[in-house]
Amino acid sequence: MGFLLVAAGCAIGLGNVWRFPYIAGQYGGAAFILIYLIFLAILGIPTMMMEFAVGRASQVSTARSFHVLPSRGNFRWFSWWCYVGSMILLMFYTTVCGWMFAYIFKLGSGAFTNVDPAASKAAFTALTADPVQVVFWMVVTVLIGAIVSFIGLRKGVERVSKFLMAGLFIILIALCIRAVTLPGAADGLRFYLMPDFSHLFAGVTLSEQFGHFGNALYAAMGQAFFSLSVGMGGMAIFGSRIGKQRSLYGEALSATGLDTLVAVLAGLIIFPACFAFGVNPDAGPSLVFVTLPIVFGQMPFGALWGALFFVFMSFAAISTVIAVFETLVTWMEDRWHTPRRRAVLINAVALVILSIPCALGFNVWSGVTLPVLGDIQGIEDFIVSNNILPTGALILTIFCTWKIGWGWDNLMKESDLGDGIKFPRWLKPWCKFGIPTLMIIIFIMGYIPLISQFMGLGK
Repeated sequence: MGFLLVAAGCAIGLGNVWRFPYIAGQYGGAAFILIYLIFLAILGIPTMMMEFAVGRASQVSTARSFHVLPSRGNFRWFSWWCYVGSMILLMFYTTVCGWMFAYIFKLGSGAFTNVDPAASKAAFTALTADPVQVVFWMVVTVLIGAIVSFIGLRKGVERVSKFLMAGLFIILIALCIRAVTLPGAADGLRFYLMPDFSHLFAGVTLSEQFGHFGNALYAAMGQAFFSLSVGMGGMAIFGSRIGKQRSLYGEALSATGLDTLVAVLAGLIIFPACFAFGVNPDAGPSLVFVTLPIVFGQMPFGALWGALFFVFMSFAAISTVIAVFETLVTWMEDRWHTPRRRAVLINAVALVILSIPCALGFNVWSGVTLPVLGDIQGIEDFIVSNNILPTGALILTIFCTWKIGWGWDNLMKESDLGDGIKFPRWLKPWCKFGIPTLMIIIFIMGYIPLISQFMGLGK
């Protein structure tokens, strides 16, 4: 149970409650969610199982696992991919997590009672435009992750994750009950739960539909890996803590089930509330910080409900910060035998420094942008979600299923140890050839519209 909650804590985070709802809103609600769930089943779960297997078989983090496990090819360089990817993820994750903490106090104070959209947007802009506030809350986030990791995995990470996950589910269920009972919530439930592919192509011309569908597939694949935190070796560390008495496919199913449950519950809060109060569900990244406070401000006891919602958001976000920071610390311990306290200090200082560009990207450095990708936070998110995570998952799949790497037989031997659900052996062709082929196709479909937009800007 401790492992499951820690692994779920790593997977459950901003990907479920900040990123998932606004991307689902942008790509047609239930139609996008159906694609996302398919990708979770055919890509996410097998990849998570592979990460667990690499960790348990090697009994070390990805810093040394590709050195320890036998392979015919040279995969040792991939250990750096895992460390760098985890660091870039936290470089923007800590800033957004800091906003969550700030909004607990903003909502709790009643500042959003009966506000209009312009006032809500102004409040969010005031927060992000203040470099002192943004950097302060970012540093608070890093310190929390460092302190918990400093205490240790079992006493710190596991104990805190158990508390956070329990509180998270209690708050989620209470908010779901409130949201789905709002007048007018039925339209939101219909948008969220009944697939209608006309919503996916709403506002898109016939000639643009292929590119838009490619973007939707690309976004769904990236979201599947982002929400599960697979592709950067984070789950391998927690896999190294799984006893031999449990099968890894069963553990992957359990962790993915908890992760998906949180994402679904978050949508059950956001979409019914948006439709009940006439808020646009495709508002993008500002959906949570700009539009939802308006919703809470118009509800009875809105300050309480709003504060509770952002407490839940903070719980989900900080649990991932703790888990990914533990990945960095354990990586350094395994790679260079760095004492734990020193590894915590080095990574904490490095993370604060490297997170400053994202924190200042909304104010002092707001002029630093790239066409199509946007500001610094958008650039870093794109690098991780649409590139590092899927590519890492692709490399991991090749390592675990091809003879050039660790190989299918070794993967199955490790995965099927112990009690629990076994991985279907007849899926070998899918894992070995289907997953890599599908991922490459989706990469191409996703990049074609991006390249077209870049070329169009240059004309």
